[in-house]
Amino acid sequence: MEYLKDSIFYQDAIQEINYPFGNFYLFENFIVGEINKEVVFNWEDHAKLVVEEITNLYDQNGKDLVYITNRVNPYSVVPSDWIYFFKYSYSLKGYGIVSYHPKGLLNVVLEKLFMRNKLQSFNTLTDAINWAKSITKLKDTAA
Repeated sequence: MEYLKDSIFYQDAIQEINYPFGNFYLFENFIVGEINKEVVFNWEDHAKLVVEEITNLYDQNGKDLVYITNRVNPYSVVPSDWIYFFKYSYSLKGYGIVSYHPKGLLNVVLEKLFMRNKLQSFNTLTDAINWAKSITKLKDTAA
């Protein structure tokens, strides 16, 4: 289990946003989120606030961003709240889940129903960040 702050990638973060429910690390083309222990992450109390702030900071709807959730703490996600994400036309280039716990793998299966081909699961933060960099590079070279 590796917190982003303890990784070699922390020095490359351009901004860190701390909420009572978790921490988010912003990079040029991707974001790493670490939700606090025992949080039931839902749209109204958590995701809406994060999405609105990040949309303003990046000045886009997320279509060129990759979001990585680094699940260093056990928490729950309300999967049906993904509907709100799409309802407000937010988009992601990719969604990565780093899971260190067996229960987390079950959540990946549920979330894959909503994100389909954009979702990737990983065992290490390094693998997830390398994946995020590779798919955002594809956009940069195509431009």
